[in-house]
Amino acid sequence: RRSPGQNQPTQPSLALSLSIYLYLFAGDITQKGYEKKRSKLIRAYVPHAGGPMSHRAPLGPPSAARFHRRRTSGTRDERYRSDVHTEAVQAVLARHVERKVAVPMPSKRRSLVVQTSMDAYTPPDSSSGSEEEAGPGDDMSGMEHWMSRPSQLGPAHLGSTSSSVLVDAERRQRQRRAAGRLRWRTRTSQHLAHTHLAHTHLGQSHHQQSHLSQSHHGKSSPVLTWLFCVCLSCLMCTCVPVSSRVSAKIQQLVNTLKQPRRPPLREFFVDDFDELLEVQQPDPNQPRPEGAEMMPVRGEALGVVTNWPPSLEAALQRWGTISPKAPCLTSLDTAGKPLYVLTYGKLWSRSIKLAYNILHKLGSKQEPMVRPGDRVALVFPNNDPVAFMVAFYGCLLAEVVPVPIEVPLSRKDAGSQQIGFLLGSCGVTVALTSDACHKGLPKSATGEIPQFKGWPKLLWFVTESKHLSKPPRDWFPHIKDANNDTAYIEYKTCKDGSVLGVTVTRIALLTHCQALTQSCSYTEAETIVNVLDFKKDVGLWHGILTSVMNMMHVISVPYSLMKVNPLSWIQKVCQYKAKVACVKSRDMHWALVAHKDQKDINLSSLRMLLVADGSNPWSISSCDAFLNVFQTKGLRGEVICPCASSPEALTVAIRRPVEDSSQPPGRGVLSMQGLSYGVVRVDTEERLSVLTVQDVGTVTPGGLVCVVKPEGVPQLCQTDEIGELCVCSIATGTSYYGLTGMTKNTFEVYPVSSSGGLISEYAFVRTGLLGFIGPGGLVFITGKMDGLIMVSGRRHNADDIVATALAVEPMKFVYRGRIAVFSVTVLRDERIVVVAEQRPDSTEEDSFQWMSRVLQAIDSIHGVGVFCLALVPANTLPKTPLGGIHLSEIKQLYLEGGLHPCNVLMCPHTCVTNLPKPRQKQPEIGPASVMVGNLVSGKRIAQASGRDLGQTDDNDQFLFLSEVLQWRAQTTPDHVLYTLLSSRGAVSSSLTCLQLHKRAERVAALLMERGGLQEGDHVALVYPPGIDLIAAFYGCLYAGCVPITVRPPHPQNISTTLPTVKMIVEVSHSACVMTTAVICKLLRSKEATATVDIRNWPPVLDTDDLPKKKPPALYKPTNPDGLAYLDFSVSTTGMLAGVQMSHNAVGAFCRSVKLQCELYPSREVAICLDPYCGLGFVLWCLCSVYSGHQSILIPPVELESNPALWLLAVSQLRVRDTFCSYSVMELCTKGLGLQTEALKVSTAPTRPFSNLSPLLPSVVQARGLDLSRVRACVVVAEERPRMSLTHSFSKLFKDLGLHPRSVSTAFGCRVNLAICLQGTSGPDPTTVYVDMRALRHDRVRLVERGSPHSLPLMESGKILPGVRIIIANPETKGPLGDSHLGEIWVHSAHNGSGYYSGYGEEVLQSDHFNSRLSFGDTQTVWARTGYLGFLRRTELTDANGERHDALFVVGALEEAMELRGMRYHPIDIETSVIRAHKSIMECAVFPWTNLLVVVVELEGSEQEALDLVPMVTKAVLEEHYLIVGVVVVTDIGVIPINSRGEKQRMHLRDGFLQDQLDPIYVAYNM
Repeated sequence: RRSPGQNQPTQPSLALSLSIYLYLFAGDITQKGYEKKRSKLIRAYVPHAGGPMSHRAPLGPPSAARFHRRRTSGTRDERYRSDVHTEAVQAVLARHVERKVAVPMPSKRRSLVVQTSMDAYTPPDSSSGSEEEAGPGDDMSGMEHWMSRPSQLGPAHLGSTSSSVLVDAERRQRQRRAAGRLRWRTRTSQHLAHTHLAHTHLGQSHHQQSHLSQSHHGKSSPVLTWLFCVCLSCLMCTCVPVSSRVSAKIQQLVNTLKQPRRPPLREFFVDDFDELLEVQQPDPNQPRPEGAEMMPVRGEALGVVTNWPPSLEAALQRWGTISPKAPCLTSLDTAGKPLYVLTYGKLWSRSIKLAYNILHKLGSKQEPMVRPGDRVALVFPNNDPVAFMVAFYGCLLAEVVPVPIEVPLSRKDAGSQQIGFLLGSCGVTVALTSDACHKGLPKSATGEIPQFKGWPKLLWFVTESKHLSKPPRDWFPHIKDANNDTAYIEYKTCKDGSVLGVTVTRIALLTHCQALTQSCSYTEAETIVNVLDFKKDVGLWHGILTSVMNMMHVISVPYSLMKVNPLSWIQKVCQYKAKVACVKSRDMHWALVAHKDQKDINLSSLRMLLVADGSNPWSISSCDAFLNVFQTKGLRGEVICPCASSPEALTVAIRRPVEDSSQPPGRGVLSMQGLSYGVVRVDTEERLSVLTVQDVGTVTPGGLVCVVKPEGVPQLCQTDEIGELCVCSIATGTSYYGLTGMTKNTFEVYPVSSSGGLISEYAFVRTGLLGFIGPGGLVFITGKMDGLIMVSGRRHNADDIVATALAVEPMKFVYRGRIAVFSVTVLRDERIVVVAEQRPDSTEEDSFQWMSRVLQAIDSIHGVGVFCLALVPANTLPKTPLGGIHLSEIKQLYLEGGLHPCNVLMCPHTCVTNLPKPRQKQPEIGPASVMVGNLVSGKRIAQASGRDLGQTDDNDQFLFLSEVLQWRAQTTPDHVLYTLLSSRGAVSSSLTCLQLHKRAERVAALLMERGGLQEGDHVALVYPPGIDLIAAFYGCLYAGCVPITVRPPHPQNISTTLPTVKMIVEVSHSACVMTTAVICKLLRSKEATATVDIRNWPPVLDTDDLPKKKPPALYKPTNPDGLAYLDFSVSTTGMLAGVQMSHNAVGAFCRSVKLQCELYPSREVAICLDPYCGLGFVLWCLCSVYSGHQSILIPPVELESNPALWLLAVSQLRVRDTFCSYSVMELCTKGLGLQTEALKVSTAPTRPFSNLSPLLPSVVQARGLDLSRVRACVVVAEERPRMSLTHSFSKLFKDLGLHPRSVSTAFGCRVNLAICLQGTSGPDPTTVYVDMRALRHDRVRLVERGSPHSLPLMESGKILPGVRIIIANPETKGPLGDSHLGEIWVHSAHNGSGYYSGYGEEVLQSDHFNSRLSFGDTQTVWARTGYLGFLRRTELTDANGERHDALFVVGALEEAMELRGMRYHPIDIETSVIRAHKSIMECAVFPWTNLLVVVVELEGSEQEALDLVPMVTKAVLEEHYLIVGVVVVTDIGVIPINSRGEKQRMHLRDGFLQDQLDPIYVAYNM
């Protein structure tokens, strides 16, 4: 996207572009071939990079222009600043402008886009990148004018994320695709008229598919804000406006994903089903080390000085007695004025006093709390170095071990728990602290300091002199020579957030001080300015320890002062004429920002400017910039001394302050690609991807340093190879306290040469620093082990990636030091995640554009894709006590889905390149195969059948159900067939055989008289679940009409439910509608009239007022194959279909159910199902009349007000058989889950079923729910059994007597309403575990429970009598073996006769009901169920003594998704998604072209919506090897569910594509 004033880059002509594009995509070429062709074709259009880079000379005085550029961009983070790098990033982004690819922005509900007022906003007060400390914040009043200046970094509006292919020979990477999202503005009350857009199909040519939406950057419409969206291939752009937002965006997505990263390879199916993830093959052209073996480098010998003290305590004693007035430490207040000057005499006397109190005043004389050698915590704030120094030396004199830690600000500090674990493992029971700090600690109501999370119980001891007792005159601390006792423990935070304690012995402490004294040429009474944290690392070593050894004067500049006045340390150098200053690069950077108006700065007194984080390669930019600016203020170039250190090895190397300035410092311009392979290559070819490093001097005196391979055996590296530095010296740490295993791996390393021999008999210590040793023994550091990210065998450093991100216009959108880069393991490889804090004033478009450009830059500079880029609101990332970001806590929050980002960009297509190869389908067994008996290709044919239907009872002689009712009315007139319960459990109505017969006669009379209907006319029955529906159905049969049961419209939701009613009435060609008076009134209401035109309705008959007389004669059907009724329902795929059921089929159906369930007149069955279609209708209306049993009818809608109604009825009526749906079972599980104990003991409150007493004596008893009599609880469904729900239900009500064995499922479909039904006898339902990977290949492989990729499947019930099943290939129609997944075909007398549409289209689906196998038994006519499943012969036996064949339904064929050549079932992916995050209430998945769309319902605040996107993407990748294309986060209740509790995924898809879901957030993963 460009602003109008920008120049358009030179682009190839459209015709040429098209020819290039088509030429590139012709044929099946390899990735390498593609790159080669492409670079050859477009070389003329890509600007060439600059010339080679050599070692840079020291920077001289800057020109005015360069100086101005540095000044104006001073708001940037200089620690990660490099002009070369910034230019490289801008060059990369400029290339991307020339080949724009559309990236749809995320759609976000307006409630998520919170515009924060800048006045009311407090920005974060930190600017630390990857370090623990933070620099001065953005709220510094003196710098606002600096902050508001725009960075002079080039065009602000560049194209969206695109593929990046660099043509340079060294950097031909795989083409990356990154993506974003398109904003979906909140829909207003007005509704846009939909303009239908014909979607281009995938089969069309590429240039036809590249249509995209584009809009002007002008004023947006009130309803919709259109953004610039351009999408095309890398080389051409054609734009057309579209009005259907989502479909256009998805079309963009499809177009962008067109070009494969690599063409799919043909792969024949192998029987072990192992979908092997691709192993990253090493690049044959990757650089490899070529140098000789790098030998260890020894530092200069540690000089022996005669007056060096034998221990540090001895040095303190010397200065405290010889020069008691000499200043030791000056602390400053927040105004920069001296607060307290600690002299050596005071330090000595106060340390003695504290040592005495520690040993003698804690605990009792007999049982002192602290003995010599014990560990003691030092808890002091960063603005109180005096108290810390006294406490530290007091501990040394008392021979106890100080453990300095940060002050816990709250009980929930980031990382505080791990500090607590360290204290606990060190056995710390006492914490020394200052008075002010003690008062500031959080207190409980009683005034006590609470125990912090994870911390041991501590005694807090205040060290101020006024609180201490004077030691006796004869008490004196025992001062020994330095030995191997532990002197102190320094804490270290690891990459994973765990905290380790590095022990430093007294001899190591002394030797380290001597080495630093020699390296830095320290002399007595020198003044040193220390800005670093004095509790650990370089700040402790120089500012607390070495300074005392040499009687130096330390000016300690606190962090709080630096926040207010970043120049304070420079002012103190000038004021005290300090010789040495200890700083970090961030302190130099902030001084650069603030120095503008300072005139009286003179740094000529400095002989050494120690840069503590000089080992960070990006510190060189701060050093160069600082020197450029302050050279005119007396600063000499040789003064800047970077050093390299680590908690384990202490100081590894340090650059000495040299007098001879003719010797320039060493630096190298290294290829980042070479570094990623662990190889040193001086870059001479181009400037885009380089890292400039400076030396950190030579090895410290007395040390021996070698470089070993970072992984595996510690073998010496070659001279041009990057490795981990290891140190052999007395002056190192000795162990991780209490962790012998980790200590051995870090402190006891024995490097070996390439021949395998040890290079030294002494152990080395791993430093955690990566680098190499250059010419002249200069040490170069390229990164840290903790910041190392290994992706596909290449190493990337987190700091380098932060630097690249910050080179992309950082100041406008994100905070400098608030960027976290880490890796997470996804699909067995590391993936990069970038998290940054977004400024509150940046817009969605700006932030998204910044994110897109960061992805481009990282992809191009580092050759690696970013898995997830997230922006979080300002001030929300966890902080360390010093204000920096807490990396491990951020990573933990990301992994738990608790970051709450405000913008997310997932790019799995870019970086996940190790997916299994797509499967190429091979032709299945054809008719030419040899069949022997029941074997196909060595497998048993998958076929099974239920037992035979026999003519047994009197009613079996009748061919028509109407005749059965008349016979029952004559023979058993008073036998109750139906009992309907109300929501309160009372009987609202009942019907005997005679009552039903008489009401049916009056309904028939109504149809003949008022309706004037003829034989064969269709009648729509629009009734609520109840008795009226049953009477109306049999009335239609008596009148010779064909009934169609229709669910009535919902009174509270007429606008969406009434059209379905109207559609069924129209499609079924109903001659009239029969209903109740209430529904009659509803159909004529204003709301109904506004929804559908009432004038088009057929006549509506109200059956509340039936005629008294009988019809002249009841209709006597003659043709058993004639139509009995039409079964209309919406399938799970959203298709409305009417199935014709003949009289023969109805009779066979009822007989089959009667035999399976052993239904007789003496039985009672409770039915809690919707009575409008399928088995639910048959059980509700037909079976009781046929079998004579009593049906207790419980309308499922009544359970919404009384969830216990169904189970109470089953319990109190002692019902043995009951039928329900999954929605009923779910309602009971959720509604009664916490009430089982109460239900067990409760008494019946309102005496339910009281008016059943004449029929069911003594059912009302004062007792709770008892389900022990239930023999069969059958869930009726048209889907795979939901095992988790049935198991939860069984487990929940097990205590109420429900036997788990009694819960089972039934299976039916459109062509046959009941194929399987568990019934009352026969073996228990079988459960098997199948390999999910094999299932994707349509194979069935049984595995053990709990094995990886196992999927539990439950048998769908026993096959009904009279039913035959075979598993067939849905494409070839050939029979399959029992180890194959195929379509379930059914042959049965109660199959439907065909679909009814009324438009003559029945022939289109005739093969659904009349299919024949392509070979084998080609005579039998089968019905195709449209469901995939398999048969398994079990070890169980049927009632007839034969081995039992179990049918397992896997899923609907129409819903199964063909992705990457494999078949996926939505329910499997949905199961993974629901487990991904606790806030996902429900989810549904569906495919759209080649994209997988996941819709999740959010249970929680909208701020959690974006947390779900990475979690869902990762879960589906890990468990199914699929990349999610679109993640839609919606409110609860958006996913449509039908009356059977089945998800209507196709309806959901239509709603998504037509922009009707009102989503909270839509993320487009690319």
